[in-house]
Amino acid sequence: MNGLLRQPPLPPGELGLAIVLASSTPLVLLDAALVVRTASGTFCRMFGIDPQSVSGRSYFSLGSGEWDIPRLRLLFAATMAGKAAIDAYELDLVCNGELQHLVLNAQRLTYGDKPEAWLLLAVNNVTEARLTARQKDDLILEKQVLLQELQHRVANSLQIIASVLMLGARKVQSDEARIHLNDAHQRVMAIAKLQRQLSTSAADGVPLGTYLEDLCGSIAASMILQPDTLKITTAIDDYVASPEQSVSFGLIVTELVINALKHAFPDHLQHGIISVDFTATGVGWTLAVSDNGIGKAPTAQPGLGTGIVEALAKQLNARIEVRDADPGTRVLVMHDPTPQQWDFAPGHEQKSITPLARIADRGFATWPDATLLTCTRIVMRWTFVPAVCPAAASASMR
Repeated sequence: MNGLLRQPPLPPGELGLAIVLASSTPLVLLDAALVVRTASGTFCRMFGIDPQSVSGRSYFSLGSGEWDIPRLRLLFAATMAGKAAIDAYELDLVCNGELQHLVLNAQRLTYGDKPEAWLLLAVNNVTEARLTARQKDDLILEKQVLLQELQHRVANSLQIIASVLMLGARKVQSDEARIHLNDAHQRVMAIAKLQRQLSTSAADGVPLGTYLEDLCGSIAASMILQPDTLKITTAIDDYVASPEQSVSFGLIVTELVINALKHAFPDHLQHGIISVDFTATGVGWTLAVSDNGIGKAPTAQPGLGTGIVEALAKQLNARIEVRDADPGTRVLVMHDPTPQQWDFAPGHEQKSITPLARIADRGFATWPDATLLTCTRIVMRWTFVPAVCPAAASASMR
């Protein structure tokens, strides 16, 4: 009716032969006696077999007889009998003098009520894929060896630097120079501890508890001469930090602990304790270093260590609070993304300014019947300068 001529359907056997011949997959159709009825051109080209002579031959006589494998005979017979199915069977076959890695899949086929059965075999050559995977594994192994060698050399270099600093601290005559060399030694040791932790941890993070505990133990062993009267304790939540965060955490703890050791216990008080605590709550965290010493002197001037801690806290997007621990001092480094914290210019109290956070980059904000606040960003600091709006200025002049 539509002008198309209907062709009579092919008999089942001929239809199966046509499908196998037209397939781009390496396929072989076998009868019940495991004799090849037909094979796709892809299969013949893959194994160098003449397509004209393949039909009517026993499958195990193909090629130079390399397919005649007892294990393969048993699998084919069991599959033809319906007792098994070959699913992703891996076979190493030497064909034309080359080792081929093959994956075989075979399925018993029947048609309707006819007792005649067929075996459809699919052969996938994964030689190139296996070679690529092996080369990739070898490359990864080579890079791991090189990385281990690099880590070993870095660790040795850091140890040499720390030893040179310690040797210099022992030989120098100036007390001030000795203090600075000891501080530098502890900073290098903090980096060395982190490097050792990174070399034994997963690439995506550093367990902060293990790292800070080892770091505090190293500081205590090198700087506390009387462990019975002074000790460092740690209480660290289960937290995995990035390598960049770990560097900042380690240096902050080093600076704050060294500062407490130098200034909190001038009279060698009995039962002196320096506590390093880390708590994580959702996306926020708090790092606290406290002591039960004499407390912070009102006339104390910030030194190099204070500048280092402030810079590291900014890298962590955190703020610093110094509190009276009664007795002693407690320094808190806190990261809480909400509300956003802004650093005011000297003379202004530090507090949260959430509404201005959305408009600060525009340079100013206008508020109805209120004060105009202009924001000027100078060297990573926000300076908020109060200025009256025009209407208010006119009123004040009157």
